Amino acid sequence: MASPTSWNQTERQTSRHTFGRRFFNGLLVGALLTTGLAGCGGASDSGSTSNEVEFWTMQLQPKFTDYFNELIAEFEAENPGVTINWVDVPWSDMETKILAAVTAGQAPDVVNLNPNFASQLASRDAWLNLNEKLSEEQRQSYLPNIWQASSIRDISFGLPWYLTTRVSIINQDLLSEAGIADTPKTYSELAQAAQAVKDKTGKYAFFTTAVSDDSAELLESMVQMGVTLVDADGKAAFNSPEGKAAFQYWVDLYQKELLPREVLTQGHRRAIELYQAGETALLASGPEFLNSIATNAPTISEASAASSQITGNTGKKNVAVMNLVIPQSSDNPDAALNFALFVTNSDNQLAFAQAANVLPSTVESLKAYQTELENKGEQASAVEQARAVSASQMNEAEVLVPAMEDLDKLQTAIYSNLQAAMLGDKTVDGAIADAANAWDKR
Repeated sequence: MASPTSWNQTERQTSRHTFGRRFFNGLLVGALLTTGLAGCGGASDSGSTSNEVEFWTMQLQPKFTDYFNELIAEFEAENPGVTINWVDVPWSDMETKILAAVTAGQAPDVVNLNPNFASQLASRDAWLNLNEKLSEEQRQSYLPNIWQASSIRDISFGLPWYLTTRVSIINQDLLSEAGIADTPKTYSELAQAAQAVKDKTGKYAFFTTAVSDDSAELLESMVQMGVTLVDADGKAAFNSPEGKAAFQYWVDLYQKELLPREVLTQGHRRAIELYQAGETALLASGPEFLNSIATNAPTISEASAASSQITGNTGKKNVAVMNLVIPQSSDNPDAALNFALFVTNSDNQLAFAQAANVLPSTVESLKAYQTELENKGEQASAVEQARAVSASQMNEAEVLVPAMEDLDKLQTAIYSNLQAAMLGDKTVDGAIADAANAWDKR
């Protein structure tokens, strides 16, 4: 993933790229625990001086080199004596590098992560508790649901930065051919559309993967349908009436042949292929993907428009969050926090959102972002219209799957048993009970 733009396009593959999903197994867990990270407040051995702040980002060079050089120069001019040392880390290397740095007591001062991975070390007190550092007014400048994404056990460990939330990209011609006047907005409406599209066209309304290491969309759909995944003690809570109804929903669609058979074996790439081939009516993706469709499938692009994300009876919408965290071991925590607040203030968030085609996470910057799009009126491009839809969802948007250790095991337990129910190898009741047992006995 070369930039926030490409991350925006493939945000739905979060579970594959969730930081720490494999690395908290085996030797690294032992290393973290035996080095006593809980309470790691000692000085760093990174060699940084008291007036230097080391700032790590994820693969933002070279596309955003000028943006950050100007940002850093402005901060340094406003804070004489403070030097920002910017280090850009390849996306695929960040998880191992930050784990090694924190374990060795050589962590940078400000790090760009995401809540799921950052929460793993937050539970070991690796990051500053921002509730103790920021005023209520400062905390309330960020979108409330997004602020909560970087909190665990009432400890806020990260400052929200840039965001993306999915939209439904719809093939209006295919829906019209199926006699569907209103774009489906809920899973209930989606099931009805799936039947109509199949009956009238022989095609499919949509594709969603049940491959556990590819996408968290099915897991997120359960939360949108009102399912609580785990309880306060970390035990399975999804073996409930709501959980069984969610399992039954997907089983019914599969067994009625309203989902392609490949949902059990192929990932989101197949969803893209089918949509661009005109074989499905909806594609869940980021707004920027409309550019790719225009290049790869011009005819489909002409029929495509953006609509709000499919949701359940809760009305919840998915959002992916990137944040900034400050290690407890920072030599210069006050300067580090000041810089992190500067990077994520409303003016700078708006500027970065415009440069990177992502969403900002402060109340003020999101409002300004929406106003700019609204002012374009009929001159707005298809992508800009999709960005407006994306931004309009932020009041209902949240990180649907809570940060937790062994998230990959939870997803595997649910997906593998859901697949068994889809294939008729287990009943829905048996499948969801086996999934709960697998999670609780992990």
